[in-house]
Amino acid sequence: MLSIRNIVKQYAGHRALDDVSLEVESGKIFGLLGPNGAGKTSLIRIINQITAPDSGEVYFNGHKLNQSHIERIGYLPEERGLYKKMEIGEQMIYLARLKGLTRDEATTRLKHWFKKLDMETWWKKKIEELSKGMQQKAQFVATVLHEPDLIILDEPFSGFDPVNAELIKDEILELNRNGATILFSTHRMESVEELCDSIALIHKSRKILDGRVKHIRNSYKNETYLVEYTGEQLTFDGSQPFEVLSEVAGEDNSNTIKIKLSDASANDVLQYLLPKTRINMLQEVIPSMNEIFIEKVNLIA
Repeated sequence: MLSIRNIVKQYAGHRALDDVSLEVESGKIFGLLGPNGAGKTSLIRIINQITAPDSGEVYFNGHKLNQSHIERIGYLPEERGLYKKMEIGEQMIYLARLKGLTRDEATTRLKHWFKKLDMETWWKKKIEELSKGMQQKAQFVATVLHEPDLIILDEPFSGFDPVNAELIKDEILELNRNGATILFSTHRMESVEELCDSIALIHKSRKILDGRVKHIRNSYKNETYLVEYTGEQLTFDGSQPFEVLSEVAGEDNSNTIKIKLSDASANDVLQYLLPKTRINMLQEVIPSMNEIFIEKVNLIA
């Protein structure tokens, strides 16, 4: 769907993007991650043709990115851009017509979305009359109303309470199931693990990590396990086939230890512990995307 090749973008004395290349698969959800100032928004603006790269190229469905592709892209910017004094219904129709819809098409689709998101009474309201979360919901509708092939969402959950954040998350998943490719930038690592098929991490203008979320998490496994057992708290004297990293005494006579294996296997752990106690759980610890994000960024701090 989207092929980003060796993009460089310079602003005065600051290089915003330094030889960044990405591949966003058609029909997938792709997370664009990075600390503030990493270059994410600069890349998004290039994809939307708001600015141009100094060098490098972007391809959309196999063709070099051009003005004709704008109608096939929906963009929800982090800095909200709706007209505060304009009635919401007319504003949505106006924006949809800029993307190639007729007034009748836009009106029909808008009625559908307003009903779906409980916005039916908003038609005559003005943006300035709405809360931040309600404004965000209106802008989300404006982003997807023309049924784009590629939907770019820059911090889409900003300003939402938990109920509406969950609602928008479900809509993003449904749009994806219906064939839309989603590219979104976020600081919410839990959203990445819930939604994304693949991610790229940009830091200090360069891509430092990319790939499928599952593969990345598995690649950061380090032979660490959690073991929960019931009974008296065990004493470890160093003869056990693992290193004890931490111990926590829980309720109901249960205890949890975090262990690290070296040459031993999970079976060796069980063979050592089962004669001594009752094992309730043995679970490998797979680092979260948040932990991986922090580790990678700190390495290049």
